[in-house]
Amino acid sequence: MADQATHAQPSPVDGQTRRDFLLYATSALGVAGTGIALWPFVHSMNPAADTLALSTTDVDLSSIQAGQSVTVVWQGKPVFVRHRTAEEISAAVKDDGADMREPQKDATRVKKAEWLILVGVCTHLGCVPLGQKAADPKGDFGGWFCPCHGSHYDTSGRIRKGPAPLNLPVPPYAFTGDTAIRIG
Repeated sequence: MADQATHAQPSPVDGQTRRDFLLYATSALGVAGTGIALWPFVHSMNPAADTLALSTTDVDLSSIQAGQSVTVVWQGKPVFVRHRTAEEISAAVKDDGADMREPQKDATRVKKAEWLILVGVCTHLGCVPLGQKAADPKGDFGGWFCPCHGSHYDTSGRIRKGPAPLNLPVPPYAFTGDTAIRIG
């Protein structure tokens, strides 16, 4: 009987405590290992550095004269920046009440009336409309003309004639100074 006293069994409470600790420690290590293994996969979903570089485009407006247009690239798409003349602005405002496929007032398409910023991609099949150069045809409404299928845009970039279903889109942009904008 003395032999039995020296080999005392651990109490069930002590066994459960040790088992619980091992279970929690193993679970924590499993979760940490899974997180470490998944991190490269999650990180690969972030945009690439070249994509982030294209996310914004800064444009200096100081050299663009009234009546002149320039084309810049933002996210691989042409963006038309036009310094509109008083005549172009008044024509756009006058046409606010015209019958249009996608009615929009000129004031909702610009932040400053003299500057019109548009994504220069025809909403019909993705062509680049003409009208940026002085010698280009500007269509029946004095804005842009897509010769591929005959879409005509007015001086606010609104579709007025032809197969294009929507106006030329206005990209997100903000004035960063009196003569500078940031697109994107």
